[in-house]
Amino acid sequence: MCGIVGYIGKNQALPILLDGLKRLEYRGYDSAGIAVFDQGKINCVKAVGKIKELENKLAGKQFDGNIGIAHTRWATHGEPNEINAHPHADCAGKIFVVHNGIVENYRELKKQLIEEGHKFKSETDTEVIVHLVEKFYQGNLTLALQSALKLVKGAYGLALIHEDEPQKLVAARHGSPLLIGLGEGETIVASDVSAIIRHTKQVIYLDDGEIAEINGDGFKIVNLNLETVSKDVKEVEWDYSQAEKQGFSHFMLKEIFEQGESIKNSIRGRRIVEDGKAKLGGLETINDRLREIKKIIIVACGTARHAGLIGEYMLEEYAGIPVEVEYASEFRYRKPVLDQSTAILAISQSGETADTLAAVKEAKEKGVLALGIVNAVGSTIARETDAGVYNHIGPEISVASTKAFTSQLAILALFTVLLGRQREMSVITGKRILEELELLPEKIKMILDQNEKIKSLAEKYRDAKHFLYLGRKYNKAVASEGALKLKEISYVHAEGMPSGEMKHGTIALVDKDFPSIFIAPTDSVYEKNLSNMEEIKARGGQMVVIATEGNEEIKNITNDVIYIPKTLEMLTPILANIPLQLFAYHMATQRGCDVDKPRNLAKSVTVE
Repeated sequence: MCGIVGYIGKNQALPILLDGLKRLEYRGYDSAGIAVFDQGKINCVKAVGKIKELENKLAGKQFDGNIGIAHTRWATHGEPNEINAHPHADCAGKIFVVHNGIVENYRELKKQLIEEGHKFKSETDTEVIVHLVEKFYQGNLTLALQSALKLVKGAYGLALIHEDEPQKLVAARHGSPLLIGLGEGETIVASDVSAIIRHTKQVIYLDDGEIAEINGDGFKIVNLNLETVSKDVKEVEWDYSQAEKQGFSHFMLKEIFEQGESIKNSIRGRRIVEDGKAKLGGLETINDRLREIKKIIIVACGTARHAGLIGEYMLEEYAGIPVEVEYASEFRYRKPVLDQSTAILAISQSGETADTLAAVKEAKEKGVLALGIVNAVGSTIARETDAGVYNHIGPEISVASTKAFTSQLAILALFTVLLGRQREMSVITGKRILEELELLPEKIKMILDQNEKIKSLAEKYRDAKHFLYLGRKYNKAVASEGALKLKEISYVHAEGMPSGEMKHGTIALVDKDFPSIFIAPTDSVYEKNLSNMEEIKARGGQMVVIATEGNEEIKNITNDVIYIPKTLEMLTPILANIPLQLFAYHMATQRGCDVDKPRNLAKSVTVE
């Protein structure tokens, strides 16, 4: 959730650290800080609010050092203020740390350290780490950190510098992502690849329980027992330009408009149309095990969970496999019945979602096959699962997920074909699904061409305080996703639910000031949706309807209609979701909201 950047190399650290923080702004934060060596001393500057506030405080200051650390904080322990902002220092002001995660036993550690004479300045859990390092320091920062971390319970991704070791940067990871970027004469530590992509594509991903010691001669990685660990260097697939707005007002709008291309990238090379089969390279080594699967449990959070709910319908209808979709945050706190014929499927854009990762680990401990659908190559979930599929859609910068969601649905459709063809799905059915997937990018363009019309509808409803989103079957979860998008970025209350559930209580809320948005394509449940729309109309409720092109009948219900092209029923969620994304976007901009960085939210939720 927070962002970490550390630098050691041939260039001045300050501008590189600031640029890295800006690349991490999308993760969500409420304060920022930086600590840089300058003439043998570490200077630390912190500010509340946006990085611009930090830059204002740095104006006129000349830090010439080539080593430093920086941080954007999303408050967990202690309110957002300068004292609680990172970096945090020890009593002597010589050791500085930046930290993502939560120290679960910080109260006990803090009490003990205070009794030993340590002086705390902040309310944060993080500060105990730097005081522990101070306690154990005897001339070697790596050894001191190793001793400190043996006492820490919880999650951390962290970086430290010490005034007495001006050519060393030390980093460690457990449960919170951290990577090392290897450049020409420079090394960058970061919590996210977007912070380093401008400088290098060569990265090493730290695993849990690993410590990296970086200096002018290179680096070494050890575990908590100080045993040397050998690591492979990975190459980042996407480039710097993909993390730019490229003329769009916001990253969210850019990413909405990228969905035709992202669908192409997600299905490229994965369709064997003539045989009606899907080829998912990341699953080929476990194909035989997949044939034996009798049940799938999908674990995910937020938007990814909504994708899983749609995947549930796909897999049960076309592959004949029972599917359960779980809130990842609840999965390990119940006692799910798991056996060798069950597979768990984790869905996460970032591959670092803490709750989803915890669910994967819980399932693996019980010997269950763990699969993943992840966008971030080399992420923790990608490494922890037994096999999986990458989205290949490049970076998604806006906090509100758009192109990742539709990509996840496309991959779930491919996964359905793969499993279905192993079982009873016919060649003809497989071919039809694969052919329709190929047609989606052009159909997405037809929806995006209605952007101005959708903008006008958002303007019409911009003052509404509540919305009801309704859909059935495959589009039940689209209703929930549409409502989530509106809540996330425009701060308007919205509720998504199955259309059939509306009359079991919620219809009591409907009046002329409580508009409804129906996802009602011409499909197997269209007539049922039509009846529900009549119920809303009879009570004076206003409606916006997502309908299949050519449906003129719907205009007897409402004039506020957004048409989507016809496709297979199982693929309608991909198309139906896009106008809802645009509607939420325009509602947010017209209400003056910060679309890409909505309040209180973070892109990658790496703490429970």
